[in-house]
Amino acid sequence: MKRTLLILLIFGLIVGFFVFDLERFLTLESLKQSQQDFAALNAQAPWLVTGLFFVLYVVVTALSLPGAVILTLAAGALFGLTVGTLLASFASSIGATLAFLVSRFVLRDTVQKRFGDKLKSINDGVDREGALHLFTLRLVPLFPFFLINLLMGLTPMKTRTFYWVSQIGMLAGTLVFVNAGTQLAQLQSLSGILSPGLLFSFVLLGVFPMIAKKFIAWLQRGRVYAKWHRPAKYDRNLIVIGGGAAGLVSSYIAAAVKAKVTLIETHKMGGDCLNYGCVPSKALIKSAKLASQIRHGEHYGLNAGSPEFSFRKVMARVHEVIAKVAPHDSVERYTSLGVEVLQGYARITDPWTVEIKLNNGTTQKLTTRNIIIATGARPFVPPLPGLDDVGYVTSDTLWSTFAELDNAPKRLVVLGGGPIGCELAQSFARLGSGVTQIEMAPRIMIREDIEVSELARASLVADGVEVLTNHKAVRCEKEGEHKYIVVEYDGQSRRIEFDALICAVGRSARLKGFGLEELGIPTQRTVTTNDYLETLYPNIFAAGDVAGPYQFTHTAAHQAWYATVNALFGDFKKFKVDYSVIPWATFIEPEVARVGLNEQDAHEQGIAYEVTKYGIDDLDRAIADGTAYGFVKVLTVPGKDKILGVTIVGEHSGDLLAEFVLAMKYGLGLKKILGTIHTYPTLAEANKYAAGEWKRTHAPQQVLRWLERYHAWKRG
Repeated sequence: MKRTLLILLIFGLIVGFFVFDLERFLTLESLKQSQQDFAALNAQAPWLVTGLFFVLYVVVTALSLPGAVILTLAAGALFGLTVGTLLASFASSIGATLAFLVSRFVLRDTVQKRFGDKLKSINDGVDREGALHLFTLRLVPLFPFFLINLLMGLTPMKTRTFYWVSQIGMLAGTLVFVNAGTQLAQLQSLSGILSPGLLFSFVLLGVFPMIAKKFIAWLQRGRVYAKWHRPAKYDRNLIVIGGGAAGLVSSYIAAAVKAKVTLIETHKMGGDCLNYGCVPSKALIKSAKLASQIRHGEHYGLNAGSPEFSFRKVMARVHEVIAKVAPHDSVERYTSLGVEVLQGYARITDPWTVEIKLNNGTTQKLTTRNIIIATGARPFVPPLPGLDDVGYVTSDTLWSTFAELDNAPKRLVVLGGGPIGCELAQSFARLGSGVTQIEMAPRIMIREDIEVSELARASLVADGVEVLTNHKAVRCEKEGEHKYIVVEYDGQSRRIEFDALICAVGRSARLKGFGLEELGIPTQRTVTTNDYLETLYPNIFAAGDVAGPYQFTHTAAHQAWYATVNALFGDFKKFKVDYSVIPWATFIEPEVARVGLNEQDAHEQGIAYEVTKYGIDDLDRAIADGTAYGFVKVLTVPGKDKILGVTIVGEHSGDLLAEFVLAMKYGLGLKKILGTIHTYPTLAEANKYAAGEWKRTHAPQQVLRWLERYHAWKRG
């Protein structure tokens, strides 16, 4: 109600200003004609004239009416340089602040609610450097001040910050105009004030804060590096520590642009993804899926059977797959690309020096202009009492440990209900293990929407997994050859016997042993970096799992590009890492793939959305393949086809998601997807049909009713 009244009042005042043609009094000609009358009135009642002038100036500025420039000239003409500058300076700042507050009260909540996701980076920037940007704008009168007032009101900038920055920033311009007002008789037009020379001076004033910012950054770098001795020359342009996804991409890019780069890897090239994660797990998932399909042969018109296989051979195939992919990430390949690859332990001894203890027992020191830390992450092992006594494997160690088994573990406990835990639980259940999955949270795959979690749980249960959510692991016990894990649920304890236990409760960044502590580089769960992936030292970067916030191979490669380009070319241009469109998938059956927001994210962030959902059970190809389950769920801006996020559950959903990733990256809406020809019959048609669902619900009903009448008329 208050907001409505304020809008009506402001609207009425603005309409009245133009209806009664009050603008004619705020022109240069009117001011020159009235100057003597105003001077006489000011001589008779100086305090009254001064007060009324001040209030008028505040009102004109607060309502963003044209005429502020004329009033500034009038301040000089009526009150002289000193008093006129004081009046105009404070009145303009107070009026601007009132306009700022009106914009905030009337518009900010609505704008932030509707465009909050897009404004997040702007809001963050205002929090960090808003005062500097506002000061720069205030120094350059080429940008309309009334727009600055209104736009800044939509941001989270503090009112007192807006006021004092405006007060100081507008002072130079105010002084120029007030001084011009003291020479009013000589002014023929407003362009006489803003001469090219004066405008150039304002531009220089506006550039000054940016120069000052660079200077301050230079001083800060000087303080950071003060205790270190910089080498006179460098052995390398770039040293990359870690041969996983981020390290491989970083070194590849550096070599491609002819930089001298050294890649240091302690153990296996390819990192976790090749040796312990993506590649072996997908090989295992494929074997497990085939075993499941044999059991359900009747689903395809075949006789159901019991798959006969050697678990040892299944694991051998996993290692064969790793071996076939390994040449892509090998020392030989990267050496041929121009990368020097050293195998050993790296430690940063100063911001430009890396000491390498090579695997052959020797030690080497290299100086470098820049360093990228790409040391990855390792499985997190919870401090569970008795865990070491009973023994366990992780997503890293199970591939070598289980490779020696003739059969899958008869009774397997999987600790963790995230993507890794779910993939392993389903796969081993399909390969004959009796699997119990323990998750402390209320549901598995907690980052996904509830309906997705429930569908995933149902699928795991159908494969024989006992899924225990809301169960907290308390301790492990061993009695002779028998191993147990004790869990608590609703105040009750339960003892579960097992033959093998997999810890899959997450991964933690590798931070120790690389010299980060000695250099004072801040770390929490990951290495602390800025938007450019720089650490405390601007020449030392971090990328991949060790940098966060995502632990995906594709985001590690994504970060590697930014880290490398900023490291090698940051003197000319730096790029802020872009996390706006990050896809991921969980490769259970059915696959779960997502990009952007889901419903629970949108609720948490207060972002308005519409949901469009297409059931894959209606898709011709899915029916033919016997995979007619799952859905495509798209979140869009209310009333528009702009995509906020997509979740796909179903066969090959990780592949189907790519179309939406492309659309979101380049701002294409659902109409563009609907207008694209999709091959029939394919699973990809699900994306088009989801877009069609959106179009159907947003069809122009009034137009359709008129068309119905038109066609009826045509029939006679």
